[in-house]
This record gives sequence, C-alpha cells and structure tokens, in this order.
Amino acid sequence: MIPIGELAEIRTITGPLIVYRENHERYCAVKFSVRGRDMGSAVDESRQKVAEAVSLPSGYRIEWSGDFENQKRASKRLAQVVPISILLIFIILYVLFGSGRDALLVLLNVPAAAVGGLLILWLTGFNFSISAGIGFICLFGIYIQNGVIMLTDIKHNLRRRQPLPDAVANGMRSRTRAILMTAMMATLGLLPAALSHGIGSESQRPLAIVIIGGLVTATFFSLFVFPLVVEAVYKKRLFDKNGKLRMRKL
Repeated sequence: MIPIGELAEIRTITGPLIVYRENHERYCAVKFSVRGRDMGSAVDESRQKVAEAVSLPSGYRIEWSGDFENQKRASKRLAQVVPISILLIFIILYVLFGSGRDALLVLLNVPAAAVGGLLILWLTGFNFSISAGIGFICLFGIYIQNGVIMLTDIKHNLRRRQPLPDAVANGMRSRTRAILMTAMMATLGLLPAALSHGIGSESQRPLAIVIIGGLVTATFFSLFVFPLVVEAVYKKRLFDKNGKLRMRKL
C-alpha cells in the first residue's frame, strides 16, 4: 500500500469530461445548437471565428461534423433533383399537349407558387431548410396539376367552337370550385402542423408554412392571372395581325 501521490501528480484542471477514441485517435466533442438563423451560415461563421481565435498545437486538428453535413448533402441532392424533376414534368406535359408552348404555360404556375412560399418564410422568420424545400416540391406538383386542368378545359371549349374570350371565361368558371377545394383541403389539413410547437415541429412547420403560403399566391394566379396569360398567348397564336383566324391544331 503506497500513497497515490507517489504514482501520479493529481491536480484540478478545466478540460473535457470524456475523451473518446476513434480510428486509433483520441478526440473530444464540442457541441452547439443553432437557433434563429440557418445552420449553414452559422457553421461558416463559427469556422471563421475559430480559425482566427484558436491556434492548435502540432498534431491536433479540428473537424466539423453533425447535422449540417446531412443538410449539405441533402441540399446538394435537392439542387440536382429539382431541375431534373422540372425537365421531366416538361417532357410529360409536352407529350400530353403536343406543344412546347402549352407545356411552358403550365410551368408558369411554378414561379407563382414559389413566390408565395418564399414570402411567407420571410414573414414568419423561418430559414430555408430541407423541409421547406420538400414543401416547395409538393407545392409545384399541386399547381402544375391545376394548370393542366385549367388549360385542358380551355382547349376543350375552343374545340367546341367557342370564341376565345368565352372559352377562357367558361374554363375559369368551371374550374374555380376544383382549384379552391384543392387549396382549402391542403390549407386546413396542414394548419395544425403549421401552428404546432411540440416535439418534431421544427421539421413539420417549414413544410406546412411553405405549402400554405404558396397556395395563397398560386390560387390567385391560377384563377385570375393564368387564364389571361393563356388568352393572350392563344390570341397571338390563333389570329394574325389583321385579326383573321389561323388554322391551328389545338
């Protein structure tokens, strides 16, 4: 029996509670959470400040890991998936209508929906996240469908030899109920998620808020702006400069 002081020097210091081991190396974890701003800019700013204020001894290094890595990978994948999805949607619309002009008309609903989603993110103070990005994709799908329904009905009226203004007006009237029901069902269904504050709400709320905000602007666009754009494009397509009807396949 010998005193432990003869074997080691014991003193109180400030240091890590636990030292982990991985790949035959010791490491300590310093954790922090992000609130009130997007994770990417917070990590970038943290890296800059740590690099300016911390000098490490030889043999030591700092590695940044955690949720932001998953977000970075998901954002990169999202940046690849969204353009490919829009291109595939355009191809499907082109096959459906047989016209690139009609396909582009339907795709006009995409920026209208995006404006509402971005505006409500700004008003509510939420940052763009993967959850919000998925909400935008869902929103695009809803209003591309509404554009297809509206344009198909207008073209059906034109095939029935209705004048262009009447075909557009009748198409808008006949599809108003369907578009409003789609918007109201999605809004009422997502309202609890948008107002929630419990566990998991940080991932639910951005998605729900983006869809609800986009539904407001895109519904207005689908009912009041999109028919006027279709009328203007078809007027130029169906009539020449002298006002005579051209023979076009609808």
